[in-house]
Amino acid sequence: MMVSAPVVWMRGGTSKGGYFLAKDLPTDVAERDAFLLGVMGSPDPRQIDGMGGADPLTSKVAVVKKSERDGIDVDYLFLQVFVDKPLVSDQQNCGNILAGVGPFAIERGLLAATGDETRVSIYMENTGQVAVATVETPGGAVNYRGDARIDGVPGSHAPIPIEFRDTAGSSCGALLPTGNAVDVIEGVACTLIDNGMPCIVFKAEDVGATGYETREELESDALAPVRAKIEAIRLAAGPMMNLGDVTDKSVPKMTLVAPPKNGGAVTTRVFIPHRAHASIGVLGAVTAATACLVKGSPAAEVANIPEGPRKTLAIEHPSGEMSCVLEVNEDGEVVSSALLRTARKLMEGTVYV
Repeated sequence: MMVSAPVVWMRGGTSKGGYFLAKDLPTDVAERDAFLLGVMGSPDPRQIDGMGGADPLTSKVAVVKKSERDGIDVDYLFLQVFVDKPLVSDQQNCGNILAGVGPFAIERGLLAATGDETRVSIYMENTGQVAVATVETPGGAVNYRGDARIDGVPGSHAPIPIEFRDTAGSSCGALLPTGNAVDVIEGVACTLIDNGMPCIVFKAEDVGATGYETREELESDALAPVRAKIEAIRLAAGPMMNLGDVTDKSVPKMTLVAPPKNGGAVTTRVFIPHRAHASIGVLGAVTAATACLVKGSPAAEVANIPEGPRKTLAIEHPSGEMSCVLEVNEDGEVVSSALLRTARKLMEGTVYV
């Protein structure tokens, strides 16, 4: 069994994890997963014997390689290492960890800087979609310092704008995999939707929540019946979303919505899928924003939607908000999405198991 590998530990957006070159990991999936479980210290709620931070948001991995695809710079595989289970999942993208892929690729020599800014086209292996990240590279070197701020991360850093292309139906085969704006599951009106992240969107009040709870309140014993209801919906919806049995999968994400409280478009609380999210994932935010534009959906009923074909929707979450910029066509369909992230290199070296 492999016992060590070169790694860069980075914060990407509001997540954190290990970034590996594909050539430095085993090609056998079982051997790779065993190694990564050892790296993170899973399964253990504290991950005390590894690099994981006892939270799904800090137990993540990016596997990156130079791409052989036309017009693409690098291929990126995201892996979610479960905290308290011996599982490694490739069933989803992660738009937060994605934010660090461009800087990592440049620093590892997978592509050269092209001036003060370098556009990095990234093929997301999990779903077959493409994102383009713009990285500051003054003097040919990645810059992490700047004035851009994102909620959920202290301080300011260099901006990394990310444009997503053709994300609709990335995992489920269609934006609305059932073809419906609303499906009633366990007596709850839900929108089953995938614009880069498979999500089930429903009103918080319909499952016995308010939508304004803290993360700790969402995970408290008092809301155990709410979580049980949410999980029942998730298990029933998995096959409907072409995801099969989702019992041991990290998708779909469960997105509770409520009217905005701080001037945004909508308030969200997300389960990922069993732990409450401290904020909201990048592609989860894009999908939630898209759900707000689906006529007749639970999200549309509570959201405040701006006019015009170019819509900036601030998605409120427990740590602040994430603004998504959506372009819609004459039929009201979302044709492109973009948002702002930041990243920071924390360390590089060799990790051991």
